[in-house]
Amino acid sequence: MLRHLALATLAPLAATAAAGGLGSLPPLPLLSGGDSLTVHIERTGHPEADGTFRLECGGTPGGNHPAAAKACKRLDQITQAGGKPFAPVPEGQLCTQQYGGPAIAHITGKWRGRSIDARFSRTDGCEIDRWENLRPVLPRV
Repeated sequence: MLRHLALATLAPLAATAAAGGLGSLPPLPLLSGGDSLTVHIERTGHPEADGTFRLECGGTPGGNHPAAAKACKRLDQITQAGGKPFAPVPEGQLCTQQYGGPAIAHITGKWRGRSIDARFSRTDGCEIDRWENLRPVLPRV
């Protein structure tokens, strides 16, 4: 019954979208129950930024992440632009040899129906760029 109701509700929207009638409306969220991430951060030099935070997206942002709404919005921006917010630095990528500090982060959970297990650091220019690109999911250091 619920499946029939969902299909009956979404079918007209799908037909309208296929005909190009939805203009610039954002894509419909996945019906996966939302995205849920655990963000573990350490050694930032800012005790309030270190810790383990829960980030719930896909609907009303929640969890105990200090910037949940902004973090979910940033992840959506990256994803909708075709980016992969949790992708590692490509193998063989040339990176500047600069050190951004000892901060590390580990993000696990689900994002857009995919399992996430990503690690972040600030050990070189590429890693610093990955970290900065994910702010405010990851804190300013």
